Amino acid sequence: LSHLDVLESEGVHVFREVAGEFERPVLLFSGGKDSIVMLHLALKAFAPAPLPFALLHVDTGHNFPEVIAYRDRVVAEHGLRLHVASVQEAIDAGRVRERPDGTRNPLQTVPLLEAITAHRFDAVFGGGRRDEEKARAKERVFSLRDEFGGWDPRRQRPELWQLYNGRHAPGEHVRVFPLSNFTELDVWQYIAREKIELPSIYFAHEREVFSRDGMWLAPGDWGGPRDDERALRRLVRYRTVGDMSCTGAVDSGAATVEEVIAEIAASRLTERGATRADDKLSEAAMEDRKREGYF
Repeated sequence: LSHLDVLESEGVHVFREVAGEFERPVLLFSGGKDSIVMLHLALKAFAPAPLPFALLHVDTGHNFPEVIAYRDRVVAEHGLRLHVASVQEAIDAGRVRERPDGTRNPLQTVPLLEAITAHRFDAVFGGGRRDEEKARAKERVFSLRDEFGGWDPRRQRPELWQLYNGRHAPGEHVRVFPLSNFTELDVWQYIAREKIELPSIYFAHEREVFSRDGMWLAPGDWGGPRDDERALRRLVRYRTVGDMSCTGAVDSGAATVEEVIAEIAASRLTERGATRADDKLSEAAMEDRKREGYF
């Protein structure tokens, strides 16, 4: 078996294990590359039967249009059920407060936890990978969350021989990460092998951007560019996709999957380390958010 066969087999096994062990799983789907690969594995795991669980998207309201269009097209194509938890609705209702910098990624926690509670989801699939960020490197494939959605690294369970423990008390749930052992390069090599379609935003295109904190950000009604920031058109692509206010583009001429793979193989920075402003707020930014209930 190739290493991609092994990773695929592991992911398929995780999906089937959860389907057999939990009552109400849900798959987080944003239209980003990791959630796309995760959905591809899930469809493979249960084919030719339909997917036995729904999708959930936490919509910040500051999403890239190309990604939302892709999300809706995939849902319609496969006849999937999609729940949308809205950050804007939470802001309008006063349950969360808009940040001065316009970044809404950290605001996703409250709508996510509300959706989990409302629909009684007991397992939530996420596309997190251990190579992305040091807090995610600590996470198990099955990650227990308490009744408030919080993550405590001291409650992590051993997972020897791919034996996963899904036990949880009423009110608790488990986050599940089928792509844990994928790297960014593995994801792209798998996309190439499986011929998986992605949103065009992942490939080189000319786009209006402006520079802030060493990143190329896209203008938008979230608060950019400021008076002292000049917008210009550049040839860029996105390595990771999140809220427009904190996801930076990279200068790139990689217009095909093969060219992206060559580019990533030469990179020494993870996609989150290079292009996600929300991870640069502090040394422990991701871990702090995870303790509060973030992905």
